[in-house]
Amino acid sequence: MSPVIRRNGEEFTIPSKYLLSILTALCVVLMLITFNADKIDAGPLTGPINTFASIFMTPLQRGITTVGTKIKNTTDRLAEISRLLDENEKLKTKVDELTIENTRLQREKYDYIELKKLYEIDSSYENYKMVGATVIAKSQGKWYDSFTIDKGEDNGLKIDMNVLADGGLVGRIIEIGPDFAVVQTIISDDNNVTGTVMSLQKNLNVSGNLKEYDSGNISFSRLKADNVKMGDIVVTSKISEKYVPDILIGSISGIENEPDNTKRGTITPAVDFEHLNRVLVIVDPEPYKKK
Repeated sequence: MSPVIRRNGEEFTIPSKYLLSILTALCVVLMLITFNADKIDAGPLTGPINTFASIFMTPLQRGITTVGTKIKNTTDRLAEISRLLDENEKLKTKVDELTIENTRLQREKYDYIELKKLYEIDSSYENYKMVGATVIAKSQGKWYDSFTIDKGEDNGLKIDMNVLADGGLVGRIIEIGPDFAVVQTIISDDNNVTGTVMSLQKNLNVSGNLKEYDSGNISFSRLKADNVKMGDIVVTSKISEKYVPDILIGSISGIENEPDNTKRGTITPAVDFEHLNRVLVIVDPEPYKKK
């Protein structure tokens, strides 16, 4: 069997190393012919050489040119793909950076809005000294019936100090540590506040009721006033033992008559007890306590 050609089934194949040698030799021959073309044109082999060139060289050159062009185009495309991939990675990195920056700006915007609200509350109660705090934990469930803030005794806070948000009463501190405090809100089931209907200067009892707050309200009772009406504003009373007077609680949203000629009904709180993030604690004055 020939060392150059080998049988593979019924087909004859040329090993790649031999094929490369043949093509290299052919290229060398073609180069020699090209470089000596002016001498060949003047000799007796002009006719046969031209015939050979027209039959074999021209198609071969055309093929080589075509292959070279395709190789160049492929190389250019690969280079372009590589460049686009690099740009894509850079763009992804830029998008990540912009996303982080946008999140930071959104956080700052939200913080600004929250601080502005607190400032407006602080301005509304300018006679009171307050400390701002952030909610760091809450009780289980949908509503903020009790929660923990990030300020405590080290910040001058004490048990029963009142807590505000959204311009109204949130609740009072019932537990405290050096750097935290637990707040019970006015919507919790075991909370009661003595309130006053501002327009009538009549007192009533405001009771927390989580079931009632599912409809956005809390309860009131023991109101001795026939001329109370829907929308009347209710604030903390001056006789409350645990709450500073004249803090907004909410507005009357339902009224019913009791057999003892008193009124009971519902109040819509000023505070949104589903979304609490920042609050104000009144540190001065403290709630009045009877001796």
